[in-house]
Amino acid sequence: MRIFLVDGTYELFRAYFGAPSAHASVIGREVGAVRALARSLLALVRDDEATHVAVAFDRVIESFRNDLFPGYKTGEGIDPDLFAQFPWAEEAASALGFVVWPMERFEADDALASGAVRYARRPDVEQVVICSPDKDLAQVVDGSRVVTFDRRRKRMLDAEGVVAKFGVPAPSIPDYLALVGDSADGIPGLPRWGAKGAATVLGAYGHLEAIPDDPARWTVTPRGAAGLAQILSTHRDEALLYRTLATLRTDVPLAEDVEALAWTGPDLPRLKELCKALEDPRLFERAAARSAGSNSGNFGSPHRRP
Repeated sequence: MRIFLVDGTYELFRAYFGAPSAHASVIGREVGAVRALARSLLALVRDDEATHVAVAFDRVIESFRNDLFPGYKTGEGIDPDLFAQFPWAEEAASALGFVVWPMERFEADDALASGAVRYARRPDVEQVVICSPDKDLAQVVDGSRVVTFDRRRKRMLDAEGVVAKFGVPAPSIPDYLALVGDSADGIPGLPRWGAKGAATVLGAYGHLEAIPDDPARWTVTPRGAAGLAQILSTHRDEALLYRTLATLRTDVPLAEDVEALAWTGPDLPRLKELCKALEDPRLFERAAARSAGSNSGNFGSPHRRP
């Protein structure tokens, strides 16, 4: 059994900036991103042959991390046409028959990390596929059992892939982001610490606490080692805070066990009403056809790799 955990917020943003605009007169709002998101989720069960799926959404952008650091990302600046589609995206995913995890205090990435850790413990779970390119999710990659998958680029990262991309193993990703920063989340990082220097030092020491203040004690010599060591020594407390911000929670209370994630098709009456509001009858036709195919046993092999 393979479990697919989808970053619904990322998918919605990607759809909004990549899909054609489509105004639905019934509700009087822009719904193009919701339509594209729904088609993308259907493609997951069609093209990637997913059988067990959960989709996580941020209901709001702010989270508990904003209490820890005022510079952390907020919803300020999000296009109102996009933000207005947040609840419709949840409704679309749910009507299509997928388990939905709507996050408020936590972030969608926290839900994905929690689900990945929980379901990977099951002996009947062959693999957990986190459908998101977000770099912070690389921290929960575990061998080839928990992987991330960029659906747009068709790129999968297992443990070896994380090291190849970032230069550090998965457990060091929060430390790496603390040093180099993550502009998408509002984590500034430390001055002069770039990707190469962080990878070199963390490749040797693993975590921030293990890096000596004195560069003479370093077992590696990245360019500008003395300056990097001084900056880290001066700003170590900030670096530790940034690591806390970058560390995903794996204790989000999720109600669903593995069996509840099985996709058995859409709620057709509910989806029909939604498609009327979205003025998208073709979506209903596709979902109904997909549901008929899955129920007739033509669902596809759960062992196909992305």
